[in-house]
Amino acid sequence: MEVPRPAELQLVADEAATCVRCRLAETRTQVVFGVGDPDADLLFVGEGPGAEEDRLGEPFVGRSGKLLDQLVLEEMGLTRDQFHIANVVKCRPPDNRDPQPDEIAACNPWLERQLELIQPKVVVTLGNFAMRTLLQTRDGITKVRGSTYPFRGGLLIPTFHPAAILRGGAQQLAQMRADLVRAKQAIAAATAAVDVEVPAEVAPAPTDATLFD
Repeated sequence: MEVPRPAELQLVADEAATCVRCRLAETRTQVVFGVGDPDADLLFVGEGPGAEEDRLGEPFVGRSGKLLDQLVLEEMGLTRDQFHIANVVKCRPPDNRDPQPDEIAACNPWLERQLELIQPKVVVTLGNFAMRTLLQTRDGITKVRGSTYPFRGGLLIPTFHPAAILRGGAQQLAQMRADLVRAKQAIAAATAAVDVEVPAEVAPAPTDATLFD
């Protein structure tokens, strides 16, 4: 019997909760796997949990998360229960330092399972680490953002991390808003393509031999 997608995603989350694949397990409070609609068309991928996320077990719940929620609502008309949020690493790096390459590699199978199960139409990466991990590039976000990339049968749209917007100025904020509008348009286009009805095959006209059967 096939396990429903939400239930299977929860099984993976339960398994991840006891993960000890890297050193981050030694200092975390809890694994922050992800949150949101398991059937979402839109998946945000960030860097890793901070102090508040580590305490509450949910990604993007601090100032950055509040800004993300606000911008997504304003530009896409979506609330948190209508999309999904995950991170490249599921445990908080000590003192909020950057995740190390071996930690990202150790945690990558969890992110891979999320992508496989959720199957979003659009992935929006938040900041350099998520973008570089999923696009397999060394380029920085300022060079890569502004474009849309094919990704696992859907699309990937890189944008800034909300924390960078809080530190930055009006220009980065406007660019992030534009990226979210681009994501909204991409989801709408993908949904329209799926919803297009394929005309039914036209039955052949009867021949003289069948008219009087």
